[in-house]
Amino acid sequence: MEKEEFVAARSVLNKTQKEMAQLLGVSVKAVYSYEQGWRAIPTHVERQVFFLLSRKRGTTGVARKSCWTVKKCPPKQRKMCPAYEYNAGKFCWLINGTICECKVQKNWKEKMKICRQCSVLRVLLPAGETP
Repeated sequence: MEKEEFVAARSVLNKTQKEMAQLLGVSVKAVYSYEQGWRAIPTHVERQVFFLLSRKRGTTGVARKSCWTVKKCPPKQRKMCPAYEYNAGKFCWLINGTICECKVQKNWKEKMKICRQCSVLRVLLPAGETP
């Protein structure tokens, strides 16, 4: 997650830096550092931000489809994917080990590179933000 995306997410969530720090379990100084680009945004913070956005946006009536429907995954592939196993097709971006682009990604960074281009996650991003 880039600093601009973090700032935009905080704006969508309508939170001050202090409130955002409390939600994320980090210090206010950490939030300030993320927004200034002085500190990389850790994976656990990124996940939490996307989760909060998903819940915020989820109340506005945004219709979302499961990832396996969007990606047209064959049934055999679905059955091997943790997102399908846990019925988390709208939260596939939150789960490691999902089968995206027909393979399991090696790490979170590789996974998020694919997720950022996918409409399942993009619907959560603040309008006008490019991942």
